[in-house]
Amino acid sequence: MADPVFNIQRVYLKEASLEQPNSPAILLESEQPAVEINLGVNAENVAEGIFEVCVTATVQTRIQDKTVFLAECKQAGIFEIREIPEDQMGAVVGIACPQIVYPYLRGNVADLITRAGFPPVHLAEINFQSMYEQQQQGANTPVVTQ
Repeated sequence: MADPVFNIQRVYLKEASLEQPNSPAILLESEQPAVEINLGVNAENVAEGIFEVCVTATVQTRIQDKTVFLAECKQAGIFEIREIPEDQMGAVVGIACPQIVYPYLRGNVADLITRAGFPPVHLAEINFQSMYEQQQQGANTPVVTQ
């Protein structure tokens, strides 16, 4: 068996969007909005030994039942992964790759929200091993409320 190969080919912002459906009226409210953050990880084998791993963050802020803003960013990485035992591939793609991509996502989410004129939302550190294990057990994607 050849030596294992794990190379980062590229990390890139795949998608970003921000909506303010109730502006400008909602911006005049003095009440603090509730913040809900959803995170997800998706991996796809795009070629022999080449995987795209995407980490998505959706941040929604609301005052009562009205949305202040809804931001979604999808950060992706292309990884060359070869000669890894099959029983370890899930962990490499579901834990190691998202850990590399996530810091870029955190920065892009904070930047997008700040450039829209809001205080930045800083995504917390994530334990991707725990998230992966939950997904393996059929649990839903974690939701973080601040």
